[in-house]
Amino acid sequence: MADSTGLQFTVKVGALPESTFVVAEFALEEALNGPFQLRLELASPEPDVDFGTVLDQPCELMVWYNGELQRRVCGVVSDFAQGDSGFRRTRYQLMVQPALWWLSLRQNSRIFQAQKPDEILSILLQEHGITDYAFALKNEHAQREYCVQYRETDLDFVNRLAAEEGLFYFHEFDAGKHRVVFADDAAALTAGPALFFNLGNRSLEQGPYVRQFHYREAVRPSDVELKDYSFKTPAYGLSHKKVGAELEHQRSTYQHFDFPGRYKQDGSGKAFAQHRLDALRNDAVAGSGKSNSAALLPGQYFSLTEHPNGTLNTDWQIVRISHTGLQPQALEEEGGSGPTVYHNEFDVVKASTSWRARIGSPQAPYKPMVDGPQIAVVVGPEGEEIYCDEHGRVKLQFPWDRYGSSNDQSSCWVRVSQGWAGGQYGMMAIPRIGHEVIVSFLEGDPDQPIVTGRTFHATNRPPYELPVNKARTVLRTETHQGEGFNELRFEDQAGKEEIYIHGQKDLNVLIENDAAWHIKHDQHCDIDNERVTRIKANDHLSVEGEKRDQIKADYSLTVDASLHQKLGQSLLVEAGSEVHHKAGMKIVMEAGAELTLKVGGSFVKIDAGGVTLSGGSIKMNSGGSPGSGAGWAGKAPILPGNVEVPAPPPATLPAPAIHKSMESMAPLAKPCPLAPPPPAPPQLAGGPSMPPPPPPVAAKGEGKKPAKKWATVEISKADEALRYYSAQGYTLLNNYLRDRPYKQQEAVDTLLSRSYLNDEPTSRGEFDQAMKAYVADVEAGLAKLPASPGLYFVYRGLALDKPELAALKEQFTGVGNIVVEPGFMSTSPDKAWVNDTLLRIRLPAGHGGRLLGDAAHFKGEAEMLFPTQTRLRVDRVVSSMSGDFDSLLNTIPTSDNASDNRSRIKRLIEVSVL
Repeated sequence: MADSTGLQFTVKVGALPESTFVVAEFALEEALNGPFQLRLELASPEPDVDFGTVLDQPCELMVWYNGELQRRVCGVVSDFAQGDSGFRRTRYQLMVQPALWWLSLRQNSRIFQAQKPDEILSILLQEHGITDYAFALKNEHAQREYCVQYRETDLDFVNRLAAEEGLFYFHEFDAGKHRVVFADDAAALTAGPALFFNLGNRSLEQGPYVRQFHYREAVRPSDVELKDYSFKTPAYGLSHKKVGAELEHQRSTYQHFDFPGRYKQDGSGKAFAQHRLDALRNDAVAGSGKSNSAALLPGQYFSLTEHPNGTLNTDWQIVRISHTGLQPQALEEEGGSGPTVYHNEFDVVKASTSWRARIGSPQAPYKPMVDGPQIAVVVGPEGEEIYCDEHGRVKLQFPWDRYGSSNDQSSCWVRVSQGWAGGQYGMMAIPRIGHEVIVSFLEGDPDQPIVTGRTFHATNRPPYELPVNKARTVLRTETHQGEGFNELRFEDQAGKEEIYIHGQKDLNVLIENDAAWHIKHDQHCDIDNERVTRIKANDHLSVEGEKRDQIKADYSLTVDASLHQKLGQSLLVEAGSEVHHKAGMKIVMEAGAELTLKVGGSFVKIDAGGVTLSGGSIKMNSGGSPGSGAGWAGKAPILPGNVEVPAPPPATLPAPAIHKSMESMAPLAKPCPLAPPPPAPPQLAGGPSMPPPPPPVAAKGEGKKPAKKWATVEISKADEALRYYSAQGYTLLNNYLRDRPYKQQEAVDTLLSRSYLNDEPTSRGEFDQAMKAYVADVEAGLAKLPASPGLYFVYRGLALDKPELAALKEQFTGVGNIVVEPGFMSTSPDKAWVNDTLLRIRLPAGHGGRLLGDAAHFKGEAEMLFPTQTRLRVDRVVSSMSGDFDSLLNTIPTSDNASDNRSRIKRLIEVSVL
């Protein structure tokens, strides 16, 4: 029962009768981003309460005043102890915590992929049987590609993730249950009681009050700048800065800079910078106090009134509160006769403040760091041997990940360190499925793994047995989707040194200039099939010893010019059947001493003594016919096939790899598609130890021309600004120049990405200066284009019936009016018109308009662009109601453009550029 103060505390534990326990004392600690703790000192007539009916059971404390419920706290019993026993009562102590506390009992390591923070939190809560939770999120929170819980309790992980995302949470209570609510903005707070400041000694009957309130301001970091790096946009700084509010009482030079910011996208970077700033300044303006209102709890704000300092009479939100209650009469004769009392002490910040936990505080533990490199196994989908993405990244299965299925869903794409990595040059060896790899973590961050090494193990053995072959250095691959391997091997054992190459199929070699071979002993070449060789210039062969050739079939030699043979001693030719010499003009056989023709026993001999003919008979002009030979039947050689080795691709990035936010202003070097010059005629390899080559036969024609070099195309900042304007920047710039609405943050992002700003602007003047620089570059790019000739017409369609163009309509309706266009004016010689009004613009010689042509982003469009502040004079206004409207309109040729719909046109205005 309540005593004279009207206060009463009651408790209900599990399924036990409410009379089992009475409350002697309680202490309740509550705070944002943490489980509450309720300590109860209870008394019971039962000296032997069954612990199984209390421990891990629901418990509810209720605070009453004059029979009305002021506050309830529900949770589960985490600790239960039996204390002293008296004549009638036994003392018990309980610790009550929310169901969220269960998350502190499980430590885990696991990977979450492609999930938003609220989805991750929901999974953890539901795994512990917690279904009574809610999200009151105002802001969009980006999906996390890869989020690791590493060797931390579920509760620590929840607190850390909430802090990183700028979330805070609190508990709400209802009859017999409690709910945890996650929020990201102060708008989620609920209204609590209005409390007056008790200057006197007014009693509780006059309502709840604050009897002590202290206000404090503290110097804290003034701004935050976070920076990170993404290999997908290496040239982009990923730097984001946020400046704090309420800096009037401190200097604004206390910047908190951190790298890495632990984000890879601009959206997350901006949010994380703001969250970090809010957390660092979460007590810059704060208060503390004492009150008698049991209704106060985190997640709500109260209104303070009647404080002598009027600036403090405002709304304050509870960040932390300690409740204390004493009910000594519950102990009967053992507890004395004191009254039932209650009070609390609280910490607050302004209700408009979105409080966030500071990383490293008890509410937001630091992210755990990986102590060092780890071992993992490369995984992928079933049936694949090699699984990677366009960046050469692979999927991994970590030994500590109990939830992974050793497939392509086991991890995020993980980058792989290579021995050398440049702009489309370097080394590339993709770890294959089943390979064991060494994984390091950037900054020790479990969310940023990178493969830095490879290891053999008991199943994946080295290519050669060890330590028998310890002197061998081997690069051996394995045929993908087949049997076999390629290998490059170095044997370093003394006396056995060797370089060995094995190709499972083909060997293709492309040498852009010379190749030199010096073999100091023998060379053996065994070709199982054909050898096909083509030499496009000269072939030189010097043999200082003996040369032997054996050809088992025919030998064909074709010389398009002359064949010269010089022998130091003899030319000995033996044919098994026939020798046939044929000349188109003459055959000359000259011998210094003797020439003999012999057939059987007959012969003709010519020597210095004369001509000797000997035979069975000598016939002269006696008929008969000459003998004939088989004739030449040689075959032309086969030209080499499949010897064209593809050249490496030009070192340029594919278009999708260039993020729109990092388009650089630096000149771009692009390869010119010019064929390289033909190689010089090969000769014997040079070097002092090699014999000089024989003098080559002089080639016809002139000497070689110098090789052509790659051409470079430089794109200036002005050219690039003009191109970007024609692609998507025209809306932003023209709305700015014409003083029309535009998205401020979009403008800032554009200026940052195009290097007109280095940081978020801190003033309107800084922003305007950057915009003017952007406009100046567009105009400079426009001025570089060649002037358009002559006197002719271009066209511009207008929708003059729209409200924002009402003023423009007034200008154009009066003949002789001068119209000044503040923005860039886009026109077209193709007269593709829009809506109800067509401007026919007469161009004098020397006008400022320029045809964009290839300088435009969309090169198929014929666009003439005029600089800002172009002046137009209205020469003629012709309405569709005029008699000469149709005849004038018919002088304008039609186009195939779908927007060329003459039925839309209600007026034709002729103007001249001044």
